[in-house]
Amino acid sequence: METTDKSVQLFRIANMVAMATTAFYAPQSFAQASGGGTAGLDGSQSRKIELADIVVTAQRRGENGQRVPVAIQTVTGEAIRDAGYSTLTDLQYLTPGLQYDPTQGAAFQIRGVGTTSFDFSNAKSVNVVVDDVVMDGQRANGLIGLADLAHADVLMGPQGTAFGKNSTSGVIAITTNKPLLNTTSVQASASFGAHNDRILHTTVNLPLGDRAALRITGFDQGQDGFGRNVTLNKLVGSTHDYGGRARLLVQPNDRFDLLVSGDYGHHWDSNVRTPVSGQPAAVTATLGSLGVTPGPRNADTADGIYGQLDSEEWGASVRVHAKIGNHDLTSISAYRYTRYNNDTPANLTPIDRFAYVPYNVGDLHTDKVSQEFHIASPEGGPVQYLIGLFYNRLEATQTQLQWATLGAPVFTNGTPTRTLFAFSGAIGATGNASLFRAVNETAATFGEIRITPTRWFHLNLGARYSHDDNAQGLDYVTVDPVPVIGFAPSFVPTSAPPERPFGRVTGDDFSFRISPTFQIAAELMAYGTYTTGYKPAGIAFVGNIYDPFSAETVKAWEVGLKSEWFGRRLRVNIDLFRSDFTNFQATILTRIPDGAGGSLLTTAIGNAGGLRSQGVETSIAARPTASLSLTASASYTDAYFTDYRADATTNYTNTRLPNSPAFSATTAATYEHALSTSLRLRAHADYAYRSGSWTVVGQPGYSYVPAFGLTNVRVSILHTRSGTEMGVYARNLFDTYFSTGWQIYGAIGLLHYTSPNARRTVGGFVSVNF
Repeated sequence: METTDKSVQLFRIANMVAMATTAFYAPQSFAQASGGGTAGLDGSQSRKIELADIVVTAQRRGENGQRVPVAIQTVTGEAIRDAGYSTLTDLQYLTPGLQYDPTQGAAFQIRGVGTTSFDFSNAKSVNVVVDDVVMDGQRANGLIGLADLAHADVLMGPQGTAFGKNSTSGVIAITTNKPLLNTTSVQASASFGAHNDRILHTTVNLPLGDRAALRITGFDQGQDGFGRNVTLNKLVGSTHDYGGRARLLVQPNDRFDLLVSGDYGHHWDSNVRTPVSGQPAAVTATLGSLGVTPGPRNADTADGIYGQLDSEEWGASVRVHAKIGNHDLTSISAYRYTRYNNDTPANLTPIDRFAYVPYNVGDLHTDKVSQEFHIASPEGGPVQYLIGLFYNRLEATQTQLQWATLGAPVFTNGTPTRTLFAFSGAIGATGNASLFRAVNETAATFGEIRITPTRWFHLNLGARYSHDDNAQGLDYVTVDPVPVIGFAPSFVPTSAPPERPFGRVTGDDFSFRISPTFQIAAELMAYGTYTTGYKPAGIAFVGNIYDPFSAETVKAWEVGLKSEWFGRRLRVNIDLFRSDFTNFQATILTRIPDGAGGSLLTTAIGNAGGLRSQGVETSIAARPTASLSLTASASYTDAYFTDYRADATTNYTNTRLPNSPAFSATTAATYEHALSTSLRLRAHADYAYRSGSWTVVGQPGYSYVPAFGLTNVRVSILHTRSGTEMGVYARNLFDTYFSTGWQIYGAIGLLHYTSPNARRTVGGFVSVNF
């Protein structure tokens, strides 16, 4: 389809969405309201029933989201609780246009675009920012557990003029609850359900005199997997998270406050690849004899080694805020540490019968420090501005061993093999494991200014200058195999060492944002935005080959309308967007020597010449009565490569981006009704839909994920006097199955991942507040 045809199609879709909004939501949402009374649309009573303001910090100051010229999806802590979700990646089921890719890069995507590489130099396209601190550690999302969250703001499109870190696709800004002065409170909740599903949260707020307060939160959560390792008699797909957060607020007067935060989180899971198809005949026969049937819904394996991931992250930040005259000066200092251990074998059967890559173990550590200063002008004047300075240094060190037999058993009649192929070694080099060291350093100045010449028009201008310095090196070390595998074989490296074992790239960029805004009426705003963005170049090593990649840039356009109607009881927002990327940092399949005269398919980062993401988004919220709240959001995204020639024989131009469904939508309804003076009924239901997509670039045939929808429900009774709530929940009510990722893994064929959310979970919960 030609580009012009696609643009026309987008405008037609936008018109259809607008007409559907008017034709469907307005009459049905207010059918009961037309009768008058507390649900009437006229008189003083109607003004009491209205939608709550959504306060966002898109411009680094609290603002009504309806006044911010950015497409924003806000998910409240209450909405997350009602849906029954417990991890940051679950936000994808509450926000259309947001995806999480667990396979290549383990990172978020917005509007189809995100990081698709595990390379240590590769910056994230979608940054997670928690309480103003950028969480950019590799293999980490910065937040384990969703306890005591105020809200999550998903900012669509390039962001960088109001944040310390440049983001070419978007930002997920998480705000946790601050300590409350002069307030003592305890909030605790526990839910238990099928498959040992449990979520335990406790938050205590303690005043420390009149000018200080401490808030402490702890959580423990997890569930059993629905797959089995039949050889080891263990569950596959189980998860367990635990951790906590403490925040100390000191506010001696109205012109100064200090907020010290610390957090710790630990994650473990056994969500490993399981066989789908294309296995060697002998492997398929062995699996069948053990009760494992490969297929698109298979979650079982017979691997003789148990695959698992174990990670932890912790950090601390100090936020100092002071009034300097009538300006606000803020300093944010942060340190973060992450540890990520992966033990992910790829054998499928007992290793005394068949093995492929029986030992694949990585140990990653990252250390990060950041410092930000920004000063903000007073609010409400004809000119408002924010100017900031930012510094970030992230160091990563990983030891990776990958030892293979490539089909031969590890043990024959109890005798271990004498030789293993060391993919993580190098011919002529000493060592059987790879040692990566990377340093990513960013220094930037950024700022935004809002000029308001009249009450009906204002102009937002933003700018950012960044200097990036990325370096990475590859060395080899010897890991004693006995503690790892129990015996000491000899190792055969498969590739020569890189001609350059170390690389460094630097780059400078100027990005900007222009956004005129028209306040057409008191509750009707139209805006347009043109934004540029940048991701720095980096260094990669693929199969011991030195492989630097170029910087990525983006130019983005967006026009939108934000409106509220019927006394602020109906909210309708809609936007059209288009982003054009140049030298997009993409991942492709490439071949490396396997040491046995053949080759292996592996993933490598490179640059796609061009990428386009365009579409339309809409969000609707309605409060037809005092008891009923309704929300709906939808996104249509057409994301495809405009220029992507991976090699002389492979051309992905005009193919869709992976993990990018064309259409996604969510809808939710919450009903609350008084049963007596002290009892209230609460009922909630939400539904998330996404159309079909594929998970591997240019491979829709084997990596296609069909369309699916997830329904969650929650019903409870609240005792208002005691603050106790008890109820039942069902997550994925209709037991809808879906897969989250597909992968061709050399000679053992097509594998995939499953998700704990891909089955029905029913249980009960109780919470107390006092």
